[in-house]
Amino acid sequence: MKIDQVDKRILQALQRNGKLQNNELAAAIGLSASPCLRRVKQLEDTGIIEKYVAIVDSNKVNLKLTVFARIWLKEQDPKTVNHFIDSVMELPQVVECHLMAGDCDFFLRIVVADLDDYRQFQINHLNKISGIQNVKTEIPLQKVKQTTELPLD
Repeated sequence: MKIDQVDKRILQALQRNGKLQNNELAAAIGLSASPCLRRVKQLEDTGIIEKYVAIVDSNKVNLKLTVFARIWLKEQDPKTVNHFIDSVMELPQVVECHLMAGDCDFFLRIVVADLDDYRQFQINHLNKISGIQNVKTEIPLQKVKQTTELPLD
């Protein structure tokens, strides 16, 4: 499905506030309610809008530390890669996992309570995944920018 400027305005508005009621969304983008609802439904049906979520303040739920882990596997064969992927999918602390081209094989974003919690996670879960050769952890000093909004302009 090709999206036009009206669809982009809908997506921008919903990325900023997914709880907008249809009449509020229609008014915000300059469309009447019925066509707006049809467009949103079409964006949902085609998978452009995947889902609606609540963005939780990690600090307020005692998940105050985000770390990034670069993972090198012993082998890059499908069995090793798929085993790693399947294992990571079972770890709720891993909120992002990317298969990489370049220096490392995988790049993870991990959210935990504190440094001790991360160390326990690494010892008890991450390091127990067979096929891992090396894990290098990066600890950010300050979050400068984090957004879920895609640049649709």
